[in-house]
Parts: sequence; structure tokens; C-alpha cells
Amino acid sequence: MATTSSHFSPTSHWCSNGSSISRLVDFGSKWRRKQQLFSMNSRRVVKRRSVSVSIKNVSSSEPKQKLKDDALIEEEEEVPRILNPSTPNASSIASSIKYHAEFTPLFSPERFELPKAYYATAQSVRDALIINWNSTYESYERLNAKQAYYLSMEFLQGRALLNAIGNLELTGAYAEALSKLGLSLENVACQEPDAALGNGGLGRLASCFLDSLATLNYPAWGYGLRYKYGLFKQQITKDGQEEVAEDWLEMGNPWEILRNDISYPVKFYGKVVSGSDGKKHWIGGEDIKAVAYDVPIPGYKTKTTINLRLWSTKAPSEDLDLYAFNAGDHTKAYEALSNAEKVCVCVCFLLLNTYVLTKKFALHICYVLYPGDDSLEGKILRLKQQYTLCSASLQDIITCFERRSGSNIDWEKFPEKVAVQMNDTHPTLCIPELMRILIDLKGLSWKEAWNITQRTVAYTNHTVLPEALEKWSLELMQKLLPRHVEIIELIDEELISTIVSEYGTEDSDLLEKKLKEMRILENVDLPSAFAELIVKPKQSSVGITSEELENSDEETKLVYNSEEETKRANDLEEETNSEEETKRANDLEEETKRANDLEEETNLEEETKRANDFEEEMEVVDEKDESKSKVTQKKEKIMAEPPPKPPKMVRMANLAVVGGHAVNGVAEIHSEIVKDEVFNAFYKLWPDKFQNKTNGVTPRRWIHFCNPGLSKIITDWIGMDDWVLNTEKLAELRKFSDNEDLQVQWKAAKRSNKMKVISFLKEKTGYSVSPDAMFDIQVKRIHEYKRQLLNILGIVYRYKKMKEMTAEERKAKYVPRVCIFGGKAFSTYVQAKRIVKFITDVGATVNHDPDIGDLLKVVFVPDYNVSVAELLIPASELSQHISTAGMEASGTSNMKFAMNGCVLIGTLDGANVEIREEVGEDNFFLFGARAHEIAGLRKERADGKFVPDPSFEEVKDFVKSGVFGPCNYDELIGSLEGNEGFGRADYFLVGKDFPSYIECQEEVDKAYHDQKTWTKMSIMNTAGSYKFSSDRTIHEYAREIWNIEPVELP
Repeated sequence: MATTSSHFSPTSHWCSNGSSISRLVDFGSKWRRKQQLFSMNSRRVVKRRSVSVSIKNVSSSEPKQKLKDDALIEEEEEVPRILNPSTPNASSIASSIKYHAEFTPLFSPERFELPKAYYATAQSVRDALIINWNSTYESYERLNAKQAYYLSMEFLQGRALLNAIGNLELTGAYAEALSKLGLSLENVACQEPDAALGNGGLGRLASCFLDSLATLNYPAWGYGLRYKYGLFKQQITKDGQEEVAEDWLEMGNPWEILRNDISYPVKFYGKVVSGSDGKKHWIGGEDIKAVAYDVPIPGYKTKTTINLRLWSTKAPSEDLDLYAFNAGDHTKAYEALSNAEKVCVCVCFLLLNTYVLTKKFALHICYVLYPGDDSLEGKILRLKQQYTLCSASLQDIITCFERRSGSNIDWEKFPEKVAVQMNDTHPTLCIPELMRILIDLKGLSWKEAWNITQRTVAYTNHTVLPEALEKWSLELMQKLLPRHVEIIELIDEELISTIVSEYGTEDSDLLEKKLKEMRILENVDLPSAFAELIVKPKQSSVGITSEELENSDEETKLVYNSEEETKRANDLEEETNSEEETKRANDLEEETKRANDLEEETNLEEETKRANDFEEEMEVVDEKDESKSKVTQKKEKIMAEPPPKPPKMVRMANLAVVGGHAVNGVAEIHSEIVKDEVFNAFYKLWPDKFQNKTNGVTPRRWIHFCNPGLSKIITDWIGMDDWVLNTEKLAELRKFSDNEDLQVQWKAAKRSNKMKVISFLKEKTGYSVSPDAMFDIQVKRIHEYKRQLLNILGIVYRYKKMKEMTAEERKAKYVPRVCIFGGKAFSTYVQAKRIVKFITDVGATVNHDPDIGDLLKVVFVPDYNVSVAELLIPASELSQHISTAGMEASGTSNMKFAMNGCVLIGTLDGANVEIREEVGEDNFFLFGARAHEIAGLRKERADGKFVPDPSFEEVKDFVKSGVFGPCNYDELIGSLEGNEGFGRADYFLVGKDFPSYIECQEEVDKAYHDQKTWTKMSIMNTAGSYKFSSDRTIHEYAREIWNIEPVELP
């Protein structure tokens, strides 16, 4: 650690506040003396007997051997306890690794096998990071610079070891050090599990942003949740995808540091009362603690090392019911603790929803994040997780602001020191939570708090899919977060006032339309102050059927023309409804009392019952008494039941737009859709709020480290390696794209990467593939809009046509291909799992067909993650980004593939549009409908006017013939048929784009036959990828949204 008298250091954190369990720790002179041990030139002489940390047995993946002789720590040998990051060498690194193997042990002392070697190596690297980490935040504290805080439910980091030593420029030194110890860096690095902190592109983008923030020296932190089991581990069986729990934390995480002194209270349920001072007080309910775990994020070629703070949750130890435990009721005793800790246990293990509800005693093992929305229990858990992230993070941010401000806290300056970025809608509760803290705890007025909040918070939109724009049940939120609902209602009221001021009251239809579109609260009556603005005509609850109009004139007269009879019918209905309403109110009062009572209980069985009772309470009850039917029914009911009232919802995306000062999309086409369609009314009201920030990926991880062979070639031809920081220099490759020497080297690097993938595929799937075949890859989350189904149907069509040819005709027409798929289907997303099953069935058939041989292989890679991506992407030659136009916000894998010299086939969707512009139209295979055509094409389908291409009908019939096994694919193929209905009518336009896709694939074959042309296309893709560095994106955020400046360390 750097020598400093500051109280701040990430290893002994400073955050405190009145309600927090955190405390400011002043270590004083003792601490400063200890710091000297960790200064950059510090060494300690260890006097003792010779001690060997080398042991005979090594794991099977590494030759069995002892550590070499230098593993012996000789008497009085100087052992560096902390690695010096400024002057490292292989010997000092080896000594540091040996030190941690012995003195920071996580394994028994008698063995030095690969897992132990990995942990000791990681701890050695962490030493160097901590020194820079402390220096970074000492500078931030001293300068009191404005800081950005990036809140995301996901950070999909991948492995940290190679990335950390690469950013520290110590890869060679560590490789040599481990070689001295009889190990290889590659084998040691492979022991690290991927950090399971996310689900896909959202989390991967967040991790790229942290890398760029550190590299560019911007003062920033990331905030997320620490998921114990993380994303499920995918297994592929004869039945398709199966899910098992992740185990990434099973042996601990050497990169994280638990901050026992950093914790904050997080409250749920309870009630809001007004105090004698007029302030609101949120009391009672359920309290848990959010505890901080910190992970260092190093920048490339800089000392700057920023922090990713992950929150875990637990209940106070006093919540253990010791009386119940000693009485033998162990389950009841433990439930309060387990209910708190389940908030942050795992992400996306959705298949467990039913298991959770039925296996009550396993709840403490099988808790889920991102649960399916089918159960109330899942909704409650998801909302709890989102609020935990927001509340703990904001308490931490405010504590930091107060400490840095000293005795003179000026809340008006809060937005000048703090920028909060919400990565998608998940952290939107930041807005009411910041308002709550400022008003209820800090004593600010509504006007002051609202001004501060709007200037502090910004929102990144990541989707145009309506189902992904989060909505929460108002009733559920009222129960779980009652104070926040009060605040949201007031924000909604302010928004209504703004809308009325903007559009006036003369055109009531226009006003009603704008209110319906823009309000935060959906299906909620207008506040009393605005109730008279829109007066709707009173609708009669009496209806009559067409059959009775035709056949019962006399009866119609009885009901509708006789005033006396009508009055009697209405009186009877009112009387019946009154009785029902009274009964319903009484029932509801009893249910509410029961729910409130249950809030005080922690028994798991009762908690589940409460969820079920609450779910029933939220259902619409509309039953008619028998007496009413005597008047209103003869042949069939004349009295029509009123339609059920739509549920009252909180629209989180609308709240994010209203509560922040900036809203950005993540690709040019996406940002235009956001302005023109998704938030058009808001854009017309506040056009200056809306921006575009095209996504990017870090070139460190995604080419420099994962593709060292190609990276060296680029450096040799450009003449320097600063392209890793200034990717604009990649464009210089264009002038060499026809050079034969470069093309030879380029192809050799690609083939070397393909050989690695061949070994990997053999190990993971058992399939053998040829390095001479084109590697055609589609790896991403399985979703209908991403259209893996289009890809596999294209492969089926290719296979069918091959089977119709002679062997000579096949070889003449088709380029050999290895079609590789990877990605996880949401556990409750049935159609996506059908697609996975279909792909594996096609592969099982095609890969064992002796007529086809190496001309076509289909491989599904199980458990796709960041580490697998780092292997597949450098080996790719064609990559498929074929989503329905207008449905992919941006995509980032397309950028990674292009950066590694892969040619893309795709639609004009997301970042594909900009990639095609940069790499050149001739170096991108384009097909499919355009975004502006999609709505018209869907209408054409609904009107029954769509005529499918014969090739599409042919491939569907081929699938239905049973050639790929006994599995019934009627539901899968049925989704592509018909003109209307849920799960039908080909909503994602697979059939419409199929003939265009097949024609485009024929162009791919022609181009690949000419390897000189193909290699030039590959080079041009890398040269044109310079725009898609996350460094460029972060510069734009920093300059145009956060208003922060770099802070370079001395």
C-alpha cells in the first residue's frame, strides 16, 4: 500500500453514517507503521529453517513433479511479502507465489497442485493491485473529484488472472515464474472459474466499461450484487438443455475482499407514519444487512485501479431464534437468517421456481435472482434484489459525499460530485430511494430533492422489446416498499402537471392519449387535483346479445323499454353489488390483517402462504348472484359482465426517463427507435435528454489478450502497440490488406486459433471437425428474436440439398463448414429450449452421416461463457448476427467478432448498421427486411396476404418428416405458421427472411472459395472495428453525460 496518513483505503474502508453499521476506522500510527511493510520497496527478512512448499503430487492435467529447488525458502532469504509492481521479475514473482502458497493457504500444506497454484498466483497479483488500488482512492479522496457510479444488476467479468497480469504488463514475467515452479501459466489460469455475476451482453458491457474507466483514468466505481451460485451451468443431454447450479464460489474468490465494516440496513414491508415534525417515517417491517465485497479493476498501462463493490445480504445474528433452536425447532430458528440471505444467492436458475415453492425446507439452498414472473414469490425476490442494489449503493455514495464534504455539506453540490448511471431499468428504484434519503433522512424539501435527483441520475436503455421494459404491480410495491410508492405517486403527479401544461385541456382526446402513454402509474385514476380534466361518459353495465335482439323482441322490451322494470333490475343489481362489495371489503380487511400479521413472522411455510394469499387478493372477483340472473338471463345472459379491470402497474422505464437528466440508446438505429417509437412522447417533450452512445468492447480482453498471435501481427505491421489504447490506428491495416505476406501471416494465426477450438470441441462434445472447414459461429443468448431458428433451418436446407446430390456435386458446390452454436436458454423459456433441442438433434443426425463427412458439422457448445467466447471468437471466420431488424438494441459480440477478423452475416439491426459502414459494404453479408418494413410485414401476415417461399415450405416439411429423430417439433414449426394467435404467425419473420438468407449464404460460399479475397475481407473487418472500442464509448459518457475528468496518478 502507498504510504499515506489518509484514513481512506479500500482495504480498511471509511464509509460510515448514522444508520449504517459501517464505522470510520482511524488506525493511527500503528496503521501507518504497518503500511510501511507494504510500501513499494519493502521486503522482510524471514529467519527460519528451510521449508519446502513443494509436494510430490500434482493434478492430472499437469505432469506430476515437485516444485523446483528454488521452491525451498532458505534461512535468512529475503521473501517479498508484497509484490513490487514497479520492478517485478520472475524470481520475485515466484517467491511471492510461494509465500502465498504457505502463508495464505486455502489448501492443505502437503500438496502444491494446480488449484492451489492458481490461488497463490492470484493472491500474488492481488498484492500488486492493492498497492495501486489504495493509491487510486487516496488521490480521489484528496482531490474530491466528481465520480461516476455505474449501477448494474450484472457484471459478466470472465476470468480475472490473465486480464490482470496483462493490464499490469506482467504476462511474460508470470509465465517465467510459474515455469520456474514447474507449472505453465496457461494451465494455472484454466483453474479459475468464470465469475458468474451476469447473464449476457448487459453484464459483459458493464465489465468492458469498468476496464475502460480504469484504463482511461476516470474516477468511477461499479456497484452490483454478489451472486453465490450465479448463472446456471448448462448441460446438454438427449433431452436438450438441463440446468445445474453454478459453483464458482465453492473454493472462494481470491480477487474479492470482504469489508466487514461496510454494511447498510435495507428495509422491506412496514408502514409509513407522519411524525410530530411533519416528516415521514418508514417503520416496522423486515430489516436485512447489505455487506460489501470489493473487487479491484486494474487499468491497462496505468496505476489506476478502480473498485467493483458487490453487495451480499444477511440478517443480524440476533435474528436467530435461539429459543426455538434449543427447543429443537431448528428450521424455524434459522428462517429469519435464510430469508435475508436468499436475496443475493443466485441468478437465472429459473427452473427451480416450482421447486422453491414445493420444497420449502430447501429455500436457503435454491434461492433465485431473475426468477420467472409466474409466481408472486419470484416477483417479490426480484424486487427485493433490485431495491437492495439501489439502497445499499446510494447509502454508500452519500456516505462518501458527506465524508468528503467535511463539516460544510452543501447538498446542492451533490450532482457536481456524483453521477449515477442506471444500466437498464433494474436500478430505477435509485430515483425514489435517493428522494427518500434526501427528504426523510437529510431534511431537504421536495423541490430541492427532486432537482438534485434529476441532475444526478441518468438512464441507459438496452431494449425495444415491450416485455423487457419493466413494470411492477403497484399493489406489490405498496406492500414491499410503501414509502417509495408515495414518492412515485408524487413524481407521477408532477409529470401529469407537466403534461397538462404542455398540451393544455382543450383537446381532451390528445391529453388523454399523452397521459395514457407517459404516466408512470398505469391504469391508475388521476389524482384528485386533475380528476375533472378528462370526464368519461358513464358506461352502462347492461348489455344484450344479438340473438335476443333477433328472437326476443318482447323480452327486450321487458328489460330495456320498461322504465319500471329497468329500475327494478338496476336496484337489484346495486343491492347485490353492495352486499358483494361489503363482503369483499370484509374479506380484504381480514386478508390484509393476516398479511400484516405474517410480516412479523419468519416461518417459511407462513411466508409462502402469505405470498399465495396476496396473489389471490390481487385477483379480480366478479361474480353475480343467482337472484340477478333471474332478471338478466333467459336463453343466455342479457346482462353482460363488465370486463375485469386491468392491473395497476408502475412503469419503471417511464420513471427512469422522468427522473434522470439523460436517456441514451446503445446504437445509432436503436437510439432513433427509442426517440421515434419507444419514448416518442417523452422525446417530443424533452428532446435534449435523448442521446446515442454506441456500445463498445475493450480491445485489451477481446483481441490483445485472447488473440495474442493476431495481436502481434497487428503490432508488427502498424509498427507500434499503442493501437491497444488508440484503436483508430487499426485503420492503418487497410493499406496492407492486399499484401501477400500479411495475408499469409493472417491465415496462419487464424488456423492456429482453429486448432485450439478443435481440441476444445473434441473434449466438450466428442465431435471431431476439420481445420480446413469454415468456422461459422453463432453464440449468444437463445431467443426467438435472435433467430437461431433461422440459422438451423438454413443448415437443414443445406443438408437436404447435399443429400440430393452426388458426392462430386456436393464438393463442387459447397464449402466445408463447421456450424457452431452456443448460448443459454432462459430456464422457463420453453420455445428457446425447443430450439436448443432441435439444434442438438440436427447435429446428431448430420455429424454421423457418412455421405456428408466433413462437408457439414453442427456442434452445440455447452455452458457458453466469457472464457469459451475468448476461445471461439479468435477462431471464427463467419459470424451470424441475424436478429429481426429493429429488435436488437446493439449487440457487442458482433464487435468482438469483427475486431478478430471475422466476416459477419446479418441484418441491418443494432450495431450491425455501423459495423457495415466502417468495414465496408463489400466486407459484410447483408440480407433480410429493414427495420421500417417490419410493422407492415406483420400486418400483411395478419391479413393473410403473406405467401411463403417454396424453399421455406420445403424445409419445414423436411423437419416434419422425422429425419432428425422421434422428437415432435410441431410446436416449434407451428410458431412459423398461421396468421394470428399467441406463439404463431411467425412474429420474428423467419419465413419472410428465409429465401434472402439462403441466397446470402450462397454468396458466402462463393467468397470463401477465393481465399485471397476472403482474407482481405477479414483484414478489413479488423481495420474497420476501431470505432467499437469501449474506450470511445466511455469518453462520450464522461464528456456528455457524467461530466467527469480523468485523474492520473503521480
